[in-house]
Amino acid sequence: MTTTAPPPRELRDFYENPAVPVASGPSRSRRQARMLARALGPAGGGPRTVLDIGCGDGSAAATAAPFLRGHRLIGVDWSQDALARARTRLPYAVRGELTGGGLPFAAGSADAVLFSEVLEHLVDPDAALDEIRRVLRPGGHLMLSTPNLAAWYNRGLLLAGVQPVFSEVSLRGIHGRPGSEVVGHLRLYTARALREFVAASGFTVVRLEGAPFHGVPRVLRPLDRLACARPPLASILLLHARRT
Repeated sequence: MTTTAPPPRELRDFYENPAVPVASGPSRSRRQARMLARALGPAGGGPRTVLDIGCGDGSAAATAAPFLRGHRLIGVDWSQDALARARTRLPYAVRGELTGGGLPFAAGSADAVLFSEVLEHLVDPDAALDEIRRVLRPGGHLMLSTPNLAAWYNRGLLLAGVQPVFSEVSLRGIHGRPGSEVVGHLRLYTARALREFVAASGFTVVRLEGAPFHGVPRVLRPLDRLACARPPLASILLLHARRT
């Protein structure tokens, strides 16, 4: 077991702690950016507005930026600490929330939303997708990524009675599973559950792909990359949907 100290008083305190990881692997970011670039097409018809909601330290958006040249990329996060770091990487980074007062954007003002490794941290994912749907124009693109509960190694771990990777039972430490970092995952999805959830929230699912997980031990990474060919077995789920 690995512990973190001091324990958070509230969930917000946990995410405002600079020691909590706010970035994910570049391989996932590049794959997701390529999916979005294909969906948007060239910027010859004018720049499109892309919101990276839950941008964290801005590293994912910075990785995506070369694939989205000519488009307007705006980072959004509610954590002031994360925004301070994001502003060193992005030309635009603003504070906004998916619940409460909502995002600081007009209805239908965004052409696309990047929603990377955020869904699993939310208390109310339904309200979050409602707010994303509000700011997207009709036909706008949602590029969502989240860990896969049914990743190939998690299936084996469950059979052995071991807590799956990505799942967490405490904000103070890791219990019953491999790994050492507490990152605050509250919800996990299989490929089927993610498709159904996004469709029920007013989106049309276009494509589902897989991505590797940067935390997989080096010796197992070739297998992890192979699993991407079958998204229901992949470490990370990459979903492209459009606002209905």
